Amino acid sequence: MTLHQTHLHDSLPGLPPHRTPIPRSTEAEQHGHRQRVRDRFSRAGGEATPDLELLELVLFRAIHRREVRSLAHRLLATFGDFNGVVSASANRLSGVQGVGSYVIQELKIVQAAAQSMARSKVMHRDILSSWDALLEYCQTKMAHMEREQFRVLFLDRRNQLLADEALQTGTVDHVPVYPREVVKRALELNATALILVHNHPSGDASPSQEDITMTKQVMKGADALGLVLHDHLIVGSAGSYSFRSHGLI
Repeated sequence: MTLHQTHLHDSLPGLPPHRTPIPRSTEAEQHGHRQRVRDRFSRAGGEATPDLELLELVLFRAIHRREVRSLAHRLLATFGDFNGVVSASANRLSGVQGVGSYVIQELKIVQAAAQSMARSKVMHRDILSSWDALLEYCQTKMAHMEREQFRVLFLDRRNQLLADEALQTGTVDHVPVYPREVVKRALELNATALILVHNHPSGDASPSQEDITMTKQVMKGADALGLVLHDHLIVGSAGSYSFRSHGLI
């Protein structure tokens, strides 16, 4: 589907390429419903707005005049919550009836904005003194990924973020990690400290024995070159796990 096609085809795939007239009563009802949802959001704010209505507000931008609540219900039933919906891949989103290119684009804009805001809270400041912001950033970035990804946060002498790089992406339950590559990249960036981060798509952030072994290998290589491994964080939709907090580093 190309971007020049109408919003109508995002809400009702398979219609012929002309617009079907919308009954005035239906259009008026939808206008009234949309205005009530917007008014409730304006009064209550984002934190008090249920996921269903937050999702409707996004869908209003993608699908003009048509009913979207049923689509919002389908998306939440498929992906669990608002975060799960906006974090879902374009491929999985397109498998939901009623989702087209405009819907996917609006959801990805919301996701990008959330990640940008979370990242801004950890840039140009001491990561160790902004730990809650770092956890929020990692959760926003990785908690709902469908495959495991291994990232490294490279820090300078002031523990400020030099680079945040995804070094490997794996399957739903495994990601290959090469400790020598982690240390090599740190030297290339003139980093003095590291924080390892990876996700568990299952939602359970508990480390596997393989995670523990790999962390020890990275720590050994870092120590040999005078690099500090501050922590290894595992994030999942149900929460996060810190190796340092559990005495594993």
